[in-house]
Amino acid sequence: MEKRSCDFIIFGIMGDLAQRKLLPSLYQLEKAGMLNYDTRIIGVARHELDQDAFQEEMLKKLEKFVDEPLDPEVVEQLLARMQYVLINLDRPEQYNRLCRVTNQQCRVMVNYFSVAPSLFGDICTGLYHAGLITPETRVVLEKPIGRNLISSRQINDLVARFFQENQIYRIDHYLGKETVMNLLALRFA
Repeated sequence: MEKRSCDFIIFGIMGDLAQRKLLPSLYQLEKAGMLNYDTRIIGVARHELDQDAFQEEMLKKLEKFVDEPLDPEVVEQLLARMQYVLINLDRPEQYNRLCRVTNQQCRVMVNYFSVAPSLFGDICTGLYHAGLITPETRVVLEKPIGRNLISSRQINDLVARFFQENQIYRIDHYLGKETVMNLLALRFA
């Protein structure tokens, strides 16, 4: 299997879901050697943090949520690929900060929306205005999407204004919890 490099952007990196589920999963991928050497992980949130404080916070969360003793070398490799970008998600002009980090290179950009669905439209708008939506851009929508069928359709229609269907990946961590937790096992089954 070819390991393509990408920019993996986590919107809501300081949130509970990202820290409980995504960080430990990224640690396991790093440990298994499944991340391309050039893959970058970019955390986006509205907290005032410099790079050192961000990495320190991520280390604390890894220590708390990874269910095994941490390998210091793996932690060092993972933290070295992580960067932090301060963005207030409802401020489209701030998404240019993300442009500076990604350098708008021609590579796959996976945007993981680990935030409330009410912010999905703001993020899509910000990415669009910053010129960060290309054919290589992907979006992962996490949550139950909406509160009911009507709100789910509204959110999906809004995201579809910016992304083609083949660029959108939907994960409901309640309905598919067991499957999501066993993705690596499924991948090699």
